[in-house]
Amino acid sequence: MSDTHETLDAFWSALESSPFLMLGLPAQVAHSQPMTAQFDSHSGPIWFYTTRSNRLVEGLTSTSDAMAQYVGEDHKLFACISGTLTVDTDPSIVDRFWTDMVDAWYSGGKADPDLVMLRFDLAHAEIWQADMSLVGQLKMIFGGEVARDDLAGKHVETAL
Repeated sequence: MSDTHETLDAFWSALESSPFLMLGLPAQVAHSQPMTAQFDSHSGPIWFYTTRSNRLVEGLTSTSDAMAQYVGEDHKLFACISGTLTVDTDPSIVDRFWTDMVDAWYSGGKADPDLVMLRFDLAHAEIWQADMSLVGQLKMIFGGEVARDDLAGKHVETAL
């Protein structure tokens, strides 16, 4: 398996474990915001439940280009993903990912008039995997100087 495929698999596995992305629209001056990713395949798209008044939804009138940043819960995987963000009006998508946790956010349930599903179609990703050697980890623990040879990891850029 190539480094790209291994790194992509690591990304999707990490996202399954900790499904939180910082999502933003490059055309907006506003900052990115944390969103919970909903997906069912290791190739995208990714969906997000949100509200009509969310600045991402409001910003879609001028652009659909979007960017998301991800940090794995163990801080050994980092990703920056670009793609397009659109409102998805398919009720089967709302049903597919609906949980009691999501239900708690919307007083009207699946029929809540403020509920909006955003669809993030992925175009490109840059992923970094950190994997420090045991010697490097020991040097860090005991205050030693970590050499470049003690560091390992992968960095890939790929179309999605």
